[in-house]
Amino acid sequence: MNSEHIAVYLHQPGVLCALGDDLPGIGAALFSGTSPGMCATEDYSPGRSLHLGRVEADLPDTRFLPKTERSRNNALLLAAFARVEADYRRAAVNLSPARIAVVIGTSTSGIFEAENAARSLEDTGVWPEWFHYAQQELGSPARMLAGHLGVSGPVYAVSTACTSSAKALSSGARLLNAGLADLVLAGGVDTLTRFTVAGFSALDAVASGPCLPFSQNRNGINIGEAAALFLLTRAALEDAPPIALVGWGESSDGYHISAPDPSGAGARRAIGSALDVARIHAKDIDYVNLHGTATRQNDAMESRVMADFFPGTPMSSTKPLTGHALGAAGALEAAICWLTLANEDRLLPPHIWDRRPDPDLPPLNLTSVGSRAPGSPRYALSTSFAFGGSNTALILKRE
Repeated sequence: MNSEHIAVYLHQPGVLCALGDDLPGIGAALFSGTSPGMCATEDYSPGRSLHLGRVEADLPDTRFLPKTERSRNNALLLAAFARVEADYRRAAVNLSPARIAVVIGTSTSGIFEAENAARSLEDTGVWPEWFHYAQQELGSPARMLAGHLGVSGPVYAVSTACTSSAKALSSGARLLNAGLADLVLAGGVDTLTRFTVAGFSALDAVASGPCLPFSQNRNGINIGEAAALFLLTRAALEDAPPIALVGWGESSDGYHISAPDPSGAGARRAIGSALDVARIHAKDIDYVNLHGTATRQNDAMESRVMADFFPGTPMSSTKPLTGHALGAAGALEAAICWLTLANEDRLLPPHIWDRRPDPDLPPLNLTSVGSRAPGSPRYALSTSFAFGGSNTALILKRE
């Protein structure tokens, strides 16, 4: 059997995002279509109020870490790990540290600290004592978590914009399939920064109010922050929902640095590859978590791809509830798929918008609050389509 076809179990994730900071609370907010962390603020865009998704939880103190690893991004990742630590300790008890891997997707790393340090330099003429350039290195989250746990298996970061943490999950699955690790911690983390908000604003890609995926009135994204961390193993843990990552597909079309290929060719390849790896057909998918950024071009491309692959399949973009968590988005939305398969009420994540479909786009079966799968959902698909033509699709299955 091709190793790509071996299921990899995803255990209950550790998640912090605008929906909340514990899985039961996140699930309750998600399925009710409410998000306590989505709010208007000027904190990251002085003089302009923007709707952003914020983590409101208290985060761990990172002063015990080396200075090079002290950042809010790493604090958020540690908080996510704390939520899976009991399962991790149980799974790792008889394993060599060399057989445990860490793969983390990010795009901001410690940029927040660099911003604050630069302002301090401007005010005082010297860099603050607490700042070190390495805080913003993209490998920092993975290196920090591996060091915190004392593991020595494969440790690396993935930074491919919005597909980063989705790729981290597929990378973790490949490490297990290749026999290079017996246990993988994989996911993503990104935190809000002025730099990120200014960059997307410069592209005219940020909505001032709540984003409206697939609406005729859509005018940009809401940026958010999040951490989502999974424990990946080859076998299910006892007393845990048997949910596996059974399919993954990736493509890189390089069409444009920030615009998607209007034909959706790369997106189609990624989805087709994921279906092939999972050995299922498009009609087997019970729910699709859309990338759904609410930008003009992404929604146009994605709607056509989805209408072709999944006519009638329930689907939603959850970015109005979480914000677009950038490098953490793929793992966060995989966690939302995990919650969808794990909930016994067959509830589906709602698509929150103004219910004004764009007449230029093909119709999709978008969910609403209270939507339920007709039967117990078995397969969920999560898609991520990033800058630079990076595309990823993940398929989760409840065994």
